[in-house]
Amino acid sequence: MRWWDVDFSNPSSASAAALREEMIERLRAAVRSRMIADVPLGAFLSGGVDSSAVVALMAEASRSAVETCSIGFDEADHDETRYARLVAERFATNHRTRIVAADDFGLIDTLVEAFDEPFADASALATYRVSELAREKVKVALSGDGADEAFAGYRRYRFHIAEERARRLLPNRAQRLLGALGDHYPKLDWAPRMLRAKTSLQALGRSGEEAYAEAVGVTPPPLRARLYSDAMRRNLRGYHAEDRYVRTMRAAPADDPLSRAQYADLKIWLPGDILTKVDRTSMAVSLEAREPLLDHRLVEFAARVPARLRLHRGTGKWLMKKALERSLPREILYRPKMGFVTPVSAWLRGPLADRAAAIARGSALAELGWFDEAAIARAAADHRAGKAEQGRLLWQLLMLDKSLQRVFGLGAEPSYIASAKYSPSGGALKPSAARSRA
Repeated sequence: MRWWDVDFSNPSSASAAALREEMIERLRAAVRSRMIADVPLGAFLSGGVDSSAVVALMAEASRSAVETCSIGFDEADHDETRYARLVAERFATNHRTRIVAADDFGLIDTLVEAFDEPFADASALATYRVSELAREKVKVALSGDGADEAFAGYRRYRFHIAEERARRLLPNRAQRLLGALGDHYPKLDWAPRMLRAKTSLQALGRSGEEAYAEAVGVTPPPLRARLYSDAMRRNLRGYHAEDRYVRTMRAAPADDPLSRAQYADLKIWLPGDILTKVDRTSMAVSLEAREPLLDHRLVEFAARVPARLRLHRGTGKWLMKKALERSLPREILYRPKMGFVTPVSAWLRGPLADRAAAIARGSALAELGWFDEAAIARAAADHRAGKAEQGRLLWQLLMLDKSLQRVFGLGAEPSYIASAKYSPSGGALKPSAARSRA
């Protein structure tokens, strides 16, 4: 039985100035209430708006220097450590940094066991490392998750609203024609952004809910269909993973496209990906992670902020950023969003290219017969050659293969499963039970 839900259908009529003041007070209360602890306390600090806001408000409330930590990457395009240092210096925190490189790939087995299910968000690797770093000094860490979903921070919201405007202007026939054009337009991953129109054209040929559901996913349905074996396609019987998103958006207590997309993210994306990732990786190192930006009173307030103040003239989290202008520099508030993304694409094209090439021969995937091995091999080869961007797809397949082996005991059996596969009485054990007794 559901006992709480967030309602976007009753926007506030208060002025932007009044909402900014209420915003900062609710942020302050959410952070302070999660600083109550009888063990050492700290925070994750990426240098983005959300974690920086949490650290700023912690520093305001704390009598001693806040313990902060961040993770950087060996790929400069993904590294935000200089922004984290800027915030740490501004608030005089005790700050520590660790770099994640392709060598950390060996952590994949640890991640598989920590999640105990297939989980393919590559940023879990970095989240594990930052949790590990935090645990060296503290037992509780505050994190900045949730504001992107509650206050409209993702870039995909901007695209979704632009597409919805286009749908309102274009006749249905024109939408269908543009969608068909998108199906035949080449996927130019290597080209300048202005020429990469395939996804946008395809989106206009679908309903807003269907297009947004595909935007959230990593592997679009046509690519999945090409990867599946004939038997897998038959067994799916027309099932589409995106349908859950479509249903949730259409049933959302909301009156505008942005709110419907945010509602679906709060119900599906946030608990299924972001919070699962933080919970499993932090608890794997015995660290308690707390999420002040998901205080239910703050989320309820966010849902009452009019959509035009959440996403304003292309700026996501607009009201939140305006409220934080007194505390954080504009360089932090208004720089382009990077996101906490591990550079797996670069790794799988460079130092881990051999791993990518071997995915098609993965023992567990081959045993199941779900996929066309030749199609996977082509995806790996195209990625390595720079013909297509398939890094996240390859990571998904790699994590699935590892999970099937280590959690479910398929394919080449690890020694702990092989040695503990049967109980003394002769009954078969589930893989998770076998692992716990090994």
